[in-house]
Amino acid sequence: MEFTHLDARGQARMVDVTAKQPTVRSATAVATVRCSADVVAALRGGTVPKGDVLAVARVAGIAATKKVPDLLPLAHVIGVHGAVVDLTIVEEGVDIEATVRTADRTGVEMEALTAVTVAALAVVDMVKGVDRSAEIVSARITAKSGGRSGDWTRPAQS
Repeated sequence: MEFTHLDARGQARMVDVTAKQPTVRSATAVATVRCSADVVAALRGGTVPKGDVLAVARVAGIAATKKVPDLLPLAHVIGVHGAVVDLTIVEEGVDIEATVRTADRTGVEMEALTAVTVAALAVVDMVKGVDRSAEIVSARITAKSGGRSGDWTRPAQS
């Protein structure tokens, strides 16, 4: 197995994508924040003391997509041409989904994951005064398209 982020001496490097042609690419990720029934009720009623949790988390997730190269040292600086972050209140907390799009030389999987995890952090930050046990329980890529490796969709979980 070849590790693309290691050179011949085993040292970290940024993969050179100079010769690659830009193509349309997208990635979708999901995350879940689990919280108490009291928080779910406050979210549904719009009574969380810090304000509109879903709006703040949505903007935080979108803004985070543009910060990936600052956070991940081997990530490329790419143009984020589209980012949608959706949050849904569910019985156990908040489900988050983000889709990020670009027309660039490398994919946006890390941007999508960063969007959902930062949105999840924002939810936890906004509700921690009401529920200190709120937690991020999952984050994962569910689909990607474009690029050399083509399209991929995570198999359905049982």
